[in-house]
Amino acid sequence: MNIEEFRAYCINKKGVTEELPFDEHTLVFKVMGKMFALTGLQRLPPQVNLKCDPERAIELRETYDGNIIPGYHMSKIHWNTLIIQNIPPQLIKELIDHSYDLVVAKITKKLRAELDNLD
Repeated sequence: MNIEEFRAYCINKKGVTEELPFDEHTLVFKVMGKMFALTGLQRLPPQVNLKCDPERAIELRETYDGNIIPGYHMSKIHWNTLIIQNIPPQLIKELIDHSYDLVVAKITKKLRAELDNLD
């Protein structure tokens, strides 16, 4: 998976927007205004940050040693950085879904209702 494929998968999820809130090189994906994924557009090799359940984060880091690491510039407990060129695309999609679902589970009832009503 490359950055363009990563972006396309993220942006096609329900209620997702993309923005550059930090600088012109850090693309952030939000669901209902809450961040669930980001990537440094100029990072080589390509890397993305995704939210993750803390126990699963540890498992993934052990299984994909060096390719899934604690989140760069993020909470090391709740975020992972993935070197995406070295990880199976299906796993990346699964982890994007996991990150998205974690964030959706924490949004307010009002935002959840708005999300549910989107096409």
